[in-house]
Amino acid sequence: MGMSPRYRNGNQAGRVIAVVADIMALIIGLWILMYLLDANRANDFVQFIHDAARWLAGWSYDLFTFDEAWARVVAGYGLAAVVYLFVGHAIAGRVSRH
Repeated sequence: MGMSPRYRNGNQAGRVIAVVADIMALIIGLWILMYLLDANRANDFVQFIHDAARWLAGWSYDLFTFDEAWARVVAGYGLAAVVYLFVGHAIAGRVSRH
């Protein structure tokens, strides 16, 4: 006996949601790493990652006001990455079960 098509589609949709959440968190994590390693901001790839991370973390990147810039970047962008992972995987789990 195979799985019903409805269950299989929910599982596939859940997997897509989880992968999208992972990619969003990866982009943000990559920017945090580039920032901490002082990546060349004139580089097109670095600029692309920064712009994408800034857009994804627009709601959280200036949420904290630590004196050290690196702490603001790690906390503000890191919060967004954790939220995307947590919420994305929670939604994916619910979609997969239905």
